[in-house]
Amino acid sequence: MHADEADIDEGLVRRLVGVQFPAWGGLRVERVDSAGTSNAMYRLGADMVVRLPRVAGAAEDVEREQLWLPRLGPALPVAVPVPLGKGRPGEGYPYAWSVYRWLDGTNPDPGEPVAEPALSTLFAKDVAEFVTALRDMDPAGAPVAYRGDPLAGRDTHTREVIAGLGGLVDERAVTAVWEAAVRAPAWEGPGVWVHGDLQPGNVLVDGGRLSAVIDFGCTGTADPAVDLIAAWYLMDAEGRHAFRAALGPAVDDAMWARGRGWALTIAATELAYYRETNPVMANTAHRVMTRLTESP
Repeated sequence: MHADEADIDEGLVRRLVGVQFPAWGGLRVERVDSAGTSNAMYRLGADMVVRLPRVAGAAEDVEREQLWLPRLGPALPVAVPVPLGKGRPGEGYPYAWSVYRWLDGTNPDPGEPVAEPALSTLFAKDVAEFVTALRDMDPAGAPVAYRGDPLAGRDTHTREVIAGLGGLVDERAVTAVWEAAVRAPAWEGPGVWVHGDLQPGNVLVDGGRLSAVIDFGCTGTADPAVDLIAAWYLMDAEGRHAFRAALGPAVDDAMWARGRGWALTIAATELAYYRETNPVMANTAHRVMTRLTESP
């Protein structure tokens, strides 16, 4: 997927674990099938997972997760990754890496509502509860989120990406969504904790309900509108309505419009970048852009 991607396979993982965590060296190693773009994951035994950055940018997230997940996790309403070990470069692999406790669950189908209609609103409320709990945490000392910049600062880039997609999307319709987002009043309050990347590959479900949220590499403080991307990445129209209602009056029209803008700029960028190398990510991004033009 990336020109500068590290070479990672089961043999490398066995060697890294065997040298740096010899107590786990005899455990089974098996690649986890994932459409993830920043990290490769390998199950280690029955109860752990090894997560290795593919590129240098993702490697910068290791320290962030190792530091903050133990602090954030106890206050959140669903499971999050629990760091069990931090690996160092070795065996020809250039980055720090992590061992986490394995979390059961499945990623939702990015093309369909997360559950049957009777559960759709319950899932949306689960996500709203997670977003609210994270938002309410003390931001003192927190890092700025990966998407902690003002939305308007992405105007030129987003317009260029949309124009470059050609006939893949309705350019006029998605541009209208974007223009409404950048016209909305900007967030003027202090940054709040956000996950920063609430899309199908980063949540786990069990029985149609949210069971875990993973991949906190983008976490930090930002405009709370960033986490509203979940409405279009994870939900159908009914779920979106329930999600916004569950978040309450804190989500006014301006924040909702900025949330649509964040979903659009992320999806447009992903569609442009992964259209040839990661069909799952590209298809998800395309569906998000379609949802954004179909319903507010």
